[in-house]
Amino acid sequence: MKKWDVIIVGAGVIGLSLAIELRKRGAQALVVERGEPGREASHAAAGMIAHCGDETPALLQPLATASARMYPEFVHELQDESGVNPDLRDQGTLSLSPPENRSAARDLLPLKELEPALSNCPHAAVHLKERSVDPRALVSAALKAAKHRGLDVSSGAAIKEVLISDGRAMGVASDKTTYSAPVVVNCAGAWAGQFSPLHFPARPVKGQMLAVAAPRLLQHVIRAPDVYLVPRTDGRILIGSTLEDAGYDKRTDPATIQRMHKAAMSLIPALEGARLLEDWAGLRPGTPDDLPILGATSIPGYFVATGHYRDGIMLAPITARLMAQVIVGENCEYDISSFSPARFDSQ
Repeated sequence: MKKWDVIIVGAGVIGLSLAIELRKRGAQALVVERGEPGREASHAAAGMIAHCGDETPALLQPLATASARMYPEFVHELQDESGVNPDLRDQGTLSLSPPENRSAARDLLPLKELEPALSNCPHAAVHLKERSVDPRALVSAALKAAKHRGLDVSSGAAIKEVLISDGRAMGVASDKTTYSAPVVVNCAGAWAGQFSPLHFPARPVKGQMLAVAAPRLLQHVIRAPDVYLVPRTDGRILIGSTLEDAGYDKRTDPATIQRMHKAAMSLIPALEGARLLEDWAGLRPGTPDDLPILGATSIPGYFVATGHYRDGIMLAPITARLMAQVIVGENCEYDISSFSPARFDSQ
């Protein structure tokens, strides 16, 4: 039986990025995915690297800021190794909110000058120096880069348990076979709590989205109170998103898609004539306190990196670096004790 240094459960952007980071340190990893690599939360995300607004929890802000700074080099490296362009855009975000919620008048910008297609909505605009990326292209690049580095990826294998011997992790058992390694990392997203012996409190939070064809209509990401719009260089505009506790149901609801479409058209009337390309739903990994679960578990050799909720794309570079540091025994650049799985031990 082939053995690896590390087994990573989950081939989303977190798992693949971590595998690449560990490979840089000389570790040979196997990434095991229950479905098709990159087809869950990473595939469904909008790709906003949103670290400047009020949405980021205070405890996460240092990691979010660090990860955002890492993004240009992170994307350049993946693109160079894979030949896939993840469409990293740096035009920034226009955050729209009622004026009374903004104390600094200097932040209020004329919408028509920045985005002529925006209607005269009763909002103030704050320009945030944020980036966006195409998550589907990003995951495709990460998957090709991982294989380019000689990493193994196994798909269609649902993990049933982490195997333990003499109190330590020794591999995983799937519904088809077993894989051996002295280190296991749970990056299974919304499915992270679905296999023994530890059941992390990760739950699926459904998000519905749609995409329309509207070339050259928008330059900036638009974040409004009830909808956001994310332009892509290829002419698509993504419109989202919902937050729903709907279990593992990934079906879209036509009424919900229509509501988001109308909300987008109220901001940009020209979208009324835009062709609907697709709609979809993804399952984000939520936790009871809306913070990720990162670090070593109570079982030696077993680690976890999940629960990134809406921030998996944004936090991928820093998560990969910090988890690699923890796994190989390097000094961790940031204190991640607030995200330890031990915080749920008494629950």
